[in-house]
Amino acid sequence: MYDAERNEPEPPTFLSTAAGVARLLDLDDAVSVPADRRARHLAHAVRRPLLERISLPEEFFAPLMAAAVHDPDPSFCRWFIEPALYAFGRRRVMAALLDYARTGTVPERAGAERAWYCAHLPLRADRSRAYAPGGSRDPALDEAHAIVDQWLKYTASPDRNGS
Repeated sequence: MYDAERNEPEPPTFLSTAAGVARLLDLDDAVSVPADRRARHLAHAVRRPLLERISLPEEFFAPLMAAAVHDPDPSFCRWFIEPALYAFGRRRVMAALLDYARTGTVPERAGAERAWYCAHLPLRADRSRAYAPGGSRDPALDEAHAIVDQWLKYTASPDRNGS
């Protein structure tokens, strides 16, 4: 049993998840940054390139959500949630956060609750052409009332902490 425990992968950290997003953008330039600031440096490095893209490939969704959930600072998890909202839609982002809240580890559940606030950011035309007048955004991507209802039901549940 001890050997099996040693061979299990380490749980994701903010550094590993932020590094995953940086790798997708070919931004692995944080080696010279002290280890205690490396994750925040990577998060800062990916923010602008993520927001400047008109769209993001599917392969970005899971890493963005993981980085948002593992970011320990509720003010900065927005750096991962906001581009996910624009690229993949509010409904999908909120559904992923609800899934983390229901099935994640204790730190992931706490991270999902921190990130939930950012999932309500207003989506603006100056951030994405899809939201400009005449934009081509499917409104269904941002229709999240059913997910919000599920979140509220989940958070009101007395046994939501896995007990």
